[in-house]
Amino acid sequence: MAGRKRNSAEDIVRKLRRADELTAAGKTQEEIAGELEVSAATLYNWRRQYGGMDTDAAKELKELREQNSRLKRLLADAELEKDALREVAPGKILDPAAKRRAVDMLVTTMRLSKRLACRAVGLPRSTYARIPIAQTPADPDAGLRATLRTYAREHPLHGFRRAWAHLRHDQGVPVNKKKVHRLWKEEGLQVRIYHPRKRAGVSSTPQVEADAPKVVWALDFQFDSTVDGRAIKICSMIDEHTRLSLMNIVERSITAQRLTEELDKAFALWGGPPLVLRMDNGPEFISHVLQQFCGDRIGICYIPPGTPWNNGHIESFNNRLRKECLNRNHWTSLLEARVVIDDFKDDHNHRHRHSSLGYLTPSEYAARCTHTHQPVDGCEID
Repeated sequence: MAGRKRNSAEDIVRKLRRADELTAAGKTQEEIAGELEVSAATLYNWRRQYGGMDTDAAKELKELREQNSRLKRLLADAELEKDALREVAPGKILDPAAKRRAVDMLVTTMRLSKRLACRAVGLPRSTYARIPIAQTPADPDAGLRATLRTYAREHPLHGFRRAWAHLRHDQGVPVNKKKVHRLWKEEGLQVRIYHPRKRAGVSSTPQVEADAPKVVWALDFQFDSTVDGRAIKICSMIDEHTRLSLMNIVERSITAQRLTEELDKAFALWGGPPLVLRMDNGPEFISHVLQQFCGDRIGICYIPPGTPWNNGHIESFNNRLRKECLNRNHWTSLLEARVVIDDFKDDHNHRHRHSSLGYLTPSEYAARCTHTHQPVDGCEID
């Protein structure tokens, strides 16, 4: 059986002109349709669409209809793309991995084709089809990625710079910092920590700059509790220049007398007192006991009330102690708290690398430091 014949616009016009001639010869519609090898209904539809047209006009009409159909399809695709982009997220997606996830979401949830989803997101289909090398056994950085994941699991609040310093200085791995940053982001190891905007306060007392070791030692208290709800008071002291942790007191309560006794031990352990002790206006710090202990040999620099940023080094240390030690442990006894906090401060002195110290540990920097204090005219502590 012969297949259905499709007639071009030119053929239709020619057959309609032949039909007019046969009509003039007195033939019926059935006879004309039989001679033209079409049905009477087809002949009727042809007359409605192409009646009175010449060949060029019929061809132009067909082209206009095809163009109109194509425009309708483009408009439908454009509306689909708009819906897809609204479904994905506001704004522009820049990361190829994020684009790949967006395409997967559009294909599964909106039932779009991969071609249309890739076009809506702006991702080439070849890029979407290619498997990232990080997901294949041939990944040359597989070992480094595993090391970074292990480091992030052990130190969940550290960033990529600390991880790079650990690899470079502790393990001797000659890896570029930018490469560690890239792998750190690809593994999703970033930790966003909210930092409130700091207010700009003006101190009413002159600030002493710690331009050398044993110039300014900063003190502050922190509080925690054991599992039975009883309070724990922690006193810390650091050298603002070397960042060394110099004292560790963990007690239920710390009196001014106990504070002076521990300060005396710290002075003997670290080779004498500093020029200045910087502290806030806590009751132990403004006590007569501490005032008499310091006397004329040690200067005391109180920060204005309500301005902890003026004692930023000890506040930064306390922030690390809180997030990396206190918040990650619960204490069953005071002894346990003493041991763990002392281990943390020892780790801070000998293994924590500071970017401000050239990625040296405080103990390494203190051993190499040759800075001397430069007196400032008009400063009483000099």
